[in-house]
Amino acid sequence: MQTSSLNYETIIEQKLAELSFNKAPIELYEPIRYILNLGGKRLRPQLIFIANSLFEENIEDCANAALAVELFHNFTLIHDDIMDNAPLRRGKQTVHEKWNTNTGILSGDAMLVIAFAQINKIKSARIREIYDVFNTTAIEVCEGQQFDMNYETESNVSVNHYLEMIRLKTAVLLGGSLKIGAIIGDASEKDGNTIYTFGENLGMGFQLMDDYLDVYGDPSKFGKQIGGDILSNKKTFLLLNALQMTKGEDQIQLNKWLAITDAGNTEKVKAITEIYNRCGVDQLALDKMQEYYDKAYKNLDSIDVPEHKKLQLRAFADMVSKRAK
Repeated sequence: MQTSSLNYETIIEQKLAELSFNKAPIELYEPIRYILNLGGKRLRPQLIFIANSLFEENIEDCANAALAVELFHNFTLIHDDIMDNAPLRRGKQTVHEKWNTNTGILSGDAMLVIAFAQINKIKSARIREIYDVFNTTAIEVCEGQQFDMNYETESNVSVNHYLEMIRLKTAVLLGGSLKIGAIIGDASEKDGNTIYTFGENLGMGFQLMDDYLDVYGDPSKFGKQIGGDILSNKKTFLLLNALQMTKGEDQIQLNKWLAITDAGNTEKVKAITEIYNRCGVDQLALDKMQEYYDKAYKNLDSIDVPEHKKLQLRAFADMVSKRAK
């Protein structure tokens, strides 16, 4: 009998609560408890359970793997916020703002160590494979973050460069979570690789939709400031394509607005959005996003398990691919 996704979230929360962060030095452990309590849907750790449910279920091993992924993910958030000098995370003060930068660095480091300790609790005979996936995913996420920082100042970033960056920074963690769950369930190498690629493609579509919604989304549904990427000159799929496609007056105007760095300039958002509309990068983003989603569904179809076992994973894909504008 399959456990529901609601129960997966409950298991994750219970296991997180069991981790002992109420000890000295409090300055090290309190920030960990703080960021883990900021909320979030725990989607990445839930994917471990969902992938595992396609094969042979092992709740205990999945729980330890899920905690490792959630700890790793939040470790990256603490450090990313420091690098981005971000004041808020999910509407609350970031760790380095609430405490200080040194505390954020050290608490994040501790989270990474604790994440590896959770992996070490997994009893699966295929623990070596699980470590390999976790380690590869972790270093690729770091590579993606470095590319993202590099691209802030580089002027010759291509669309392909950007797509590879978001694959590393965002998509591989979805793929890695799914593959770990499949390995725990003793999936074949073929099915493990297929479910990984499914997660990668889904993650690519998710990030492209994030780019799109930053410009065209409904603020009440998107949960972020509309036009934030435009105001910060962030090199997104939309901007990089617009830089390639614009000509004449649109090209002049785009470069003019990019030279303006006033973070509160709503005219900049309006002007660049109109340029996007004229050169059609909005539809280009939607088409590329759909291309990745179509690939993901094909991956899901080719996993060699009965269709009824795929229902939760298909529902997850539907939720991601049909995010409202």
